[in-house]
Amino acid sequence: MKLIHTLLPLVVCIASIARAEVAENLVADGVPAVSKELKAEASRYLEFRAASFSGWHPKRREMLIATRFADSVQMHEVRMPGGARRQLTFTPEPVGSGSWQPSYGNYILFAQDSGGGEFYQYYRLDTGTGRITLLTDGKSRNGSGRFARSGEKFAYTSTRRTGLDTDIYVMNPANPTTDKLLCELSGGGWSVSDWSHDETKLLINEYVSINQSRVYLVDAKTGAKELLTPDAAASVAYSGALFAKDDKSIFLTSDAGSEFHRLTRMDLKTRTVQVLTADIPWDVAEFDLSPDGKTIAFVTNEEGLGRLHLRDARTGKKLRAPELPAGIPSGVTWHENGRDLAFNFTSARSPADAYSYDIKTAKLERWTESETGGLNTSRFVEPELVRIKSFDGLQISGFLYRPDSKQFPGKRPVIVNIHGGPESQSRPIFQARNNYYMSELGVAVFYPNVRGSAGFGKTFLTLDNGFKREDSVKDIGAFLDWIAKDAALDGDRVAVMGGSYGGYMTLACLTHFSDRLRCGVDVVGISSFITFLKNTQDYRRDLRRVEYGDERDPAMAEFLQQISPLTNVEKIRKPLFVVQGKNDPRVPVTEAEQMVKAVRDQGGAAWYLMAKDEGHGFQKKKNADFQFISTIQFLQEQLLP
Repeated sequence: MKLIHTLLPLVVCIASIARAEVAENLVADGVPAVSKELKAEASRYLEFRAASFSGWHPKRREMLIATRFADSVQMHEVRMPGGARRQLTFTPEPVGSGSWQPSYGNYILFAQDSGGGEFYQYYRLDTGTGRITLLTDGKSRNGSGRFARSGEKFAYTSTRRTGLDTDIYVMNPANPTTDKLLCELSGGGWSVSDWSHDETKLLINEYVSINQSRVYLVDAKTGAKELLTPDAAASVAYSGALFAKDDKSIFLTSDAGSEFHRLTRMDLKTRTVQVLTADIPWDVAEFDLSPDGKTIAFVTNEEGLGRLHLRDARTGKKLRAPELPAGIPSGVTWHENGRDLAFNFTSARSPADAYSYDIKTAKLERWTESETGGLNTSRFVEPELVRIKSFDGLQISGFLYRPDSKQFPGKRPVIVNIHGGPESQSRPIFQARNNYYMSELGVAVFYPNVRGSAGFGKTFLTLDNGFKREDSVKDIGAFLDWIAKDAALDGDRVAVMGGSYGGYMTLACLTHFSDRLRCGVDVVGISSFITFLKNTQDYRRDLRRVEYGDERDPAMAEFLQQISPLTNVEKIRKPLFVVQGKNDPRVPVTEAEQMVKAVRDQGGAAWYLMAKDEGHGFQKKKNADFQFISTIQFLQEQLLP
């Protein structure tokens, strides 16, 4: 807080105006008061909703979904396709995930954190009384919970023992006193994948990096674990492990012998592996096995677009699947009836909503239709896929949303919006409020996938690791070259923005390309790799060292210090807007504070917005609305003229 106090005198001239406009939970330091006209104009773009499927009722054909009707996402029940959404939770904090008890459905178990700190706790909601009971300790970080099929056992991870290691615990949620430590583990990358049908074993996954993970079989009584995947030290990634119906084999995805994750089946006795999707040259992003064990549903990521598949679980034979428009299906989950498959779907012109597909009748049904603030989404821009060669000849790509040339003639300014991760991917999802940039400001928005992005093979993922970190920044330079050559884009009016690792990329671009950029918006970004690795939460530190480099090595520490934006702050000569959550466990608030101070100390311009009740990005609607309107104002002042 001392830093914030030292910054306040710099904006004393607007303090009296801004104080009346800004909620007490926000610190808007250097952010001018927003005009009522801008608020009114942008208001239509602030009312988009989305709905995501959370689980099927075990006895009835009803869905549990997550959606927002007030300030935060809550659990709702939908009893039929197109039915009303009946709210079940009414808490001030967003509800992260939820599921019905899998045998009777007499209660709902859900996860929730406080203030965006990501120290998730599990709660039981008794649907008959509405009473909510805390099941975990209220302090540690808990997650990746999985019910056994009887509903009497629930396995999950928790950091409660050391604050660093994610151990496996088991409880009967109906009786929290049954909670017990099953398996002590080392490191923060562990998760629970599945229970065997006889409930004697668990499958757990150890995440080392996006290029390396392992699957273990755990005795549900003793906690003894056995490595199932070969070559423990090899750079092979496994995920999504599920038991077959007879518990004699498991399904999982793996990039062993391939650039991409393929769906495979492993015999637990012989450890022989059968590849089921050898014919698909893309990642299998997720899958689910039908209750009878005969049909497997999975989603592939094909250069950003998603495709839903159905196959015979034994032979891999293709089965009839729904024909969906260009977009992204996700969250595939079978109902216990064995015929209804639930999934979410989103596209450039459709918010995320819940659907089901009946494999016997081939009937596709939409369960939710999320509100769009009265706007006609069919008029929103469809993206175009852009492919270029980078500085070293590597092919890189991204999605470009161009504004209507009839409505906005001439060269258009551009926002380059860089994804986080860095092991993530920009995909053609619904742009929601970001449609304001294209539809109202006439700004083109470009989402690049630089080297290190997911979805393009495991080699591509490694091309920004360690001492190659700034090669991804050079990729942005190649995109800037391409923008300058496009007759419809204005290479002299380009802004860069991004969140998390994308925030680092924003700052790094401002140090490398200040002469080619108008401004930047850094949301929860890393300003110094050294201080970031020191201050990020303990359970994350080793996982991040694998990606960014181990600062305990002197050569790596020197390199990380050298490339950090904070070290090169004197090269930032364009206005900066920094957004941060005070309770961020990933990129601590100190990363933002030190960057804002450094920019201002050298005479630069920096707006600073901090929410006291948020973490790694703003989740509460009021906060997100203020951030968005302030960002519009920043771009109107710095990018559009």
